[in-house]
Amino acid sequence: MTDYAPPAVWDFEAVKTKNGGKFGGTNRPTAGATHEQTLPTGDADYQLYSLNTPNGIKVNILLEELKNLDRIDGYDAYKIDIIKGDQFGSDFVKINPNSKIPALLDKSVSPAIPVFESGAILLYLANKYQAFLPSDAAKHAQMLSWLMWQMGSAPFVGGGFGHFYAYAPEPMEYPINRYAMETKRQLDVLNNHLADNEFMVGDEYTIADMAIYPWYGRLCLGELYVGEHYDAARFLAVEQYSHVIRWAKSLAVRNAVKAAQSLQLQAI
Repeated sequence: MTDYAPPAVWDFEAVKTKNGGKFGGTNRPTAGATHEQTLPTGDADYQLYSLNTPNGIKVNILLEELKNLDRIDGYDAYKIDIIKGDQFGSDFVKINPNSKIPALLDKSVSPAIPVFESGAILLYLANKYQAFLPSDAAKHAQMLSWLMWQMGSAPFVGGGFGHFYAYAPEPMEYPINRYAMETKRQLDVLNNHLADNEFMVGDEYTIADMAIYPWYGRLCLGELYVGEHYDAARFLAVEQYSHVIRWAKSLAVRNAVKAAQSLQLQAI
């Protein structure tokens, strides 16, 4: 039980000093730039401004896969330090007014095209190069469905389960139970699907796999929310999701996936 009762009107100024935890000081209830910023740009067609979080790794994978296919020569990748507030700099906000990573600038055209939201970047690049997209209409629809499933579901894993389990200032039973239940339900959805499919779309590797793996695949491989005092894979008993683990291991050995997860981002 708690003696907390929500006020009639929520006031950020009244609670901002209470926002503890790993990311307690990074968010605010307003949008827009907080400081002037000049982002570096390199010579490559694609300028990536990101961080190697699950959402960032999604785009890393596709860029590395395209590079391995010789569809692109390469890309410049820069680190947006969200703890320091780089995402609220003026140049980054011009590319992504939502101030979240990743963000991409396509300099292969003039004027350069900014793209934000990881799913949008995956679709933009996959469509541009006609790669990792099923040509069959039914399979294409399935790919879109699973891609959008990931985009809609992952906030429960990251913003919900991950936050309250690993990053909140203190453990709280109700939210941990609430989000653990939903995370396990999502893992069961995946496990049931992958019992009859090699990849998310039958035997075809697509951007849906690239989007889902950094969250659910890495979670089942014990690489997400693991620290001195917490271990999400153990807590969620991921060994019961054998088909997700089989699928995750098949992606983890791909050269592009390995390169994506170890990508060295340049300081801005």
